[in-house]
Amino acid sequence: MRLLVTGGAGFIGSAYVRALLAGAYPSCAGARVTVLDKLTYAGNPANLAPVASHPGYTFVRGDITDAALLAEVVPGHHAIVNFAAETHVDRSIAGAAGFVTTNVQGTQRLLDAALSAGVHTVVQVSTDEVYGSIAAGSWDESAPLLPNSPYSAAKAGGDLLCRAYHRTYGLDVRVTRCANNYGPYQYPEKVIPLFVTNLIDGLPVPLYGDGGNVREWLHVDDHCRAVQLVLDKGCGGEVYNIGGGVELTNLALTERLLAAFGAGWEQVVPVADRPGHDRRYSVDSSKIEALGFEPGVGFERGLAEVVRWYRDHQEWWRPLKTSGHEGHQHEGH
Repeated sequence: MRLLVTGGAGFIGSAYVRALLAGAYPSCAGARVTVLDKLTYAGNPANLAPVASHPGYTFVRGDITDAALLAEVVPGHHAIVNFAAETHVDRSIAGAAGFVTTNVQGTQRLLDAALSAGVHTVVQVSTDEVYGSIAAGSWDESAPLLPNSPYSAAKAGGDLLCRAYHRTYGLDVRVTRCANNYGPYQYPEKVIPLFVTNLIDGLPVPLYGDGGNVREWLHVDDHCRAVQLVLDKGCGGEVYNIGGGVELTNLALTERLLAAFGAGWEQVVPVADRPGHDRRYSVDSSKIEALGFEPGVGFERGLAEVVRWYRDHQEWWRPLKTSGHEGHQHEGH
């Protein structure tokens, strides 16, 4: 099997590639993997260093909006898993154009390339943020798309193109929508690594608004297992929510991180809430659970392991923070 993983140098994509090439997914035993990544600020070759010498691994630097490059790279692959995306909500608020280019136009060009090359299956990795905010209960896959940020609107646009390419052209496209991810190698603009790395250095942590925004948390390894399950057993034209089963306010998450460092609330600096900040996300994962998925990493253990990883891998994150790109906190993927 030959698999193309776009955005494979980012946080989630690299976790998927590392797991696959380490033999975590029996259905892909012996697979050859091509990673296509633009290597923007959030794409990091160091994320793939553990598999760089693997005989089944090939890296291509490039952009999914580059139709000519896709025409060269895509043929010969049996499936595509598309992690490539601009994902940071605050950055999308400051400037939406790049998000539309990558998340909408890039998806469309990748789908065109898959059609032209006769690729059998495309898995589009998306986000629960496309549903907007929900006050109570959980979204299932039939919920309307009501995105509230330029980022989530662009992801929703990509999702709808996937639906259209399945309906119009018969392309086997499967969409996943995940809860908030956390884990090692996550870029330190996201809330958990930002808070952890700040606390390692004794720096304050910025908490949006009243801290009452609720997010559902999913370990990146569980997310990647779910993506593989959709590749193995999913159906074309279908959407699969992937939840972690743990919902926390940002206030409660902050309390846990402070406790991990023996720090008090004097380390917290309230900051003005972001425009259009969704209050609560929650997904109904019944559909993917019916395929056999359940989260395997408990949040308490997973969070402790993440804190330890950032303590032990300061050579990975310190250059990223000193580059000035870490920005404000964002809960997202």
